[in-house]
Amino acid sequence: MDFPVRYIVGVDIGGTNLVVGTVPEDGSALFGYQTMPTDVAGGPDGVVGQIERLVTDSLAEARSELGSDIEVVGIGIGAPGPIDRHTGTVFLTPNLGWTDMPLRDRVSAALGLPATLDNDANCAILGEWWRGAAQGGKVVVGLTIGTGIGGAVVLDGKIFHGASGVAGEFGHASIDQSGRKCNCGNYGCVEAYSSGPAIARRAVEGIEAGAESALPQYVDGELDRITAKTVSQAAADGDKYCLEVITETAHVLGLAIANMVNILNPDIVVICGGVTAAGDHLFDPMRNQVRRRAFRPGVAVCRIVPGSLTGTAGVYGAVASFKEQTWGSC
Repeated sequence: MDFPVRYIVGVDIGGTNLVVGTVPEDGSALFGYQTMPTDVAGGPDGVVGQIERLVTDSLAEARSELGSDIEVVGIGIGAPGPIDRHTGTVFLTPNLGWTDMPLRDRVSAALGLPATLDNDANCAILGEWWRGAAQGGKVVVGLTIGTGIGGAVVLDGKIFHGASGVAGEFGHASIDQSGRKCNCGNYGCVEAYSSGPAIARRAVEGIEAGAESALPQYVDGELDRITAKTVSQAAADGDKYCLEVITETAHVLGLAIANMVNILNPDIVVICGGVTAAGDHLFDPMRNQVRRRAFRPGVAVCRIVPGSLTGTAGVYGAVASFKEQTWGSC
């Protein structure tokens, strides 16, 4: 007997953009893709309003393509920062400025559908395990590099949340006790060096200190327009200073990954986010750093790969998290 396909809406909340899509329960496709810049200035109310509009538009587009009678069973949400899955609360989002935000229930009430909540990095890495570059991994460690740096651990197809739900915050591992100040308030975090804004900030600081680079030409001399993407593009074009910035970024990430390899012995480490566009300029020195610093048996079984679900890993993962929280498995 054939059962009707059920659909779930995935919502990925980032510090820069919101992404929404409607996905069948088997993860075989994504319909009604929607995105817009996150209304950080509008606070929680502004973002909830955006989510309501995007989910409504996504469902309308999906129904137009698939039929108006498709069965939509709920909404999976991925949000940055430490969260409580059981109460659906976002405790703290350094890049959005939220504290103790009951996001799950507010979205559910706004759209009249059941909803679940998980950390956005957890969702992205779970999405890569479910439908992307980390498929088949038994022990998967992931980093998401964007406005901030998140991380996650997937063990035999389930996110490892830890004792209080905040496991995997690799972006806030300290690598220098007297280093750069991070948005979380700590010093020397990985995120303070290797997030998108941190890469751009380090590049600008060097140029202002006199480094020779063609990077200003990419933004008509307006240094505040420099982004990690600009730096990566200049590096790809052969700019020596930008190559140094990307290499330093790779060394910091490699140091963090080496620690993960030694502690968790993963078979796959997956890196998600726009910085992966730097390609071999990033991954070669990163892998070399891991080889230098991690135990050889761990390195021998570990693949370090870029994510393959560009821009949608968090949506797929939010759907997978909804399935796990609602039905017990992905």
